[in-house]
Amino acid sequence: MNDDSFRHWAARAVQWGADYRAGLRERPVRAQTAPGAIARQLPEAPPEQPEPMETIFADFDRIVPPGMTHWQHPRFFAYFPANALPVSVVAEILTANLAAQCMLWQTSPAATEIESVVLDWLRQALGLAPGFAGVIQDSASSATLGAVLTMRERALEWNGNRQGLAGQPTVRVYASDQVHSSIDRAIWIAGIGQDNLVRIPVAGPLRGMDLGALEAAIVADREAGRLPAGIVACVGGTSVGATDDVAAVCAVAARHGLYVHVDAAWAGAAMICPEFRSLWQGVDAADSIVLNPHKWLGVQFDCSAHFLRDPATLVRTLAIQPEYLKTRGRDGVINYSEWTVPLGRRFRALKLWFVLRAYGLEGLRTMIRNHVAWSRKLAARIAEAPEFELVTEPVLSLFAFRLRGPGAESDRINLDLVDAINDDGRIYLTQTRVDGRVAIRFQVGSVEATEEDVMGALDVMREVAGRVQG
Repeated sequence: MNDDSFRHWAARAVQWGADYRAGLRERPVRAQTAPGAIARQLPEAPPEQPEPMETIFADFDRIVPPGMTHWQHPRFFAYFPANALPVSVVAEILTANLAAQCMLWQTSPAATEIESVVLDWLRQALGLAPGFAGVIQDSASSATLGAVLTMRERALEWNGNRQGLAGQPTVRVYASDQVHSSIDRAIWIAGIGQDNLVRIPVAGPLRGMDLGALEAAIVADREAGRLPAGIVACVGGTSVGATDDVAAVCAVAARHGLYVHVDAAWAGAAMICPEFRSLWQGVDAADSIVLNPHKWLGVQFDCSAHFLRDPATLVRTLAIQPEYLKTRGRDGVINYSEWTVPLGRRFRALKLWFVLRAYGLEGLRTMIRNHVAWSRKLAARIAEAPEFELVTEPVLSLFAFRLRGPGAESDRINLDLVDAINDDGRIYLTQTRVDGRVAIRFQVGSVEATEEDVMGALDVMREVAGRVQG
């Protein structure tokens, strides 16, 4: 591909993207395809000779979009959003063209310094204390892994990386059963072991950790010769928005010298709105916090903001400086590869910079406030509908409900309803379990959603429920 061909096809790809986004409402939200159907359209062997771009692009258009679940669809109400505002897509194109490896300051000074500045912008927007410093991780999973490794090393007096875990005291980490599965995975990868992730029972309407049970578990572990290391607090859990009392959790941690990591991957974005900050009151006492601009702030995946009260502990846990990675003659520079598990780093800060400037905090606040208001309005209507029951009240824009049915049949009926709704294609939902019973999650988060999209979901659910109930 020469320069002229590159200009042509790059422009063609952008035009395709604009047309795709404009036509999303006409597409089913979830991929309407069977397993293996896409693979059967591809040759079994790689091509020996070059193929024309016209053919490649035509195959893309024919095969790929029908086989995709459309995460930018305005009626995507499943999981959490993974928004990509158009300005973020433009920034991603520029990032792809620069094709920089941003592991060190010297390999990409602009990437490093823009990351430092825009994360401080975001810190200010969230109302976090000035002492916090941020780094962009690929996902909340990586931020949580870094936090768990830091908990481990801090508790072991920085001997785990050097000596290994054999012969060390048994490290313990505490969290409720409402935290994301990435916490479990971090515990595995850190070598702590699943059995040493202590599950604390939850209580109250927000399903936060029972603080008495948390303190009792820490005391019991110390008395048994185990080594309490840290607590993972939850703000806006994936299932139904479970939220711990962050201030109280931090107070317990302070009494016992434990590290606190706050997982606010989805809900943290809403903290740019001051009226929602009661959800994480006391967060300035935490050691680390993660939230994902690539969920509810419209920044193209992947872009996860990891804030640290004392970055030196993370750097001490992760940094390795062979001679070829040292920055000579530059004092005081930040090499963000020392703040992350991967050495390689993309220029993720560019898209956050573009979004914050193009929409402004007020534009983003308006979007989030609308989503919350529309979700609450829909939840109220579902609570009044005779065929449905509201299972959990909205936490920001997330709530759970179920179709009423005979006790023994309720789980099956609701799973059938989710399948039927998603096969219908007009909206997309996911299921969860609340107190052991199946419930249906509904969250509003698409940047393209309108009030009509959200309110119209009830009509779809009623129509499909009528078919499911026969």
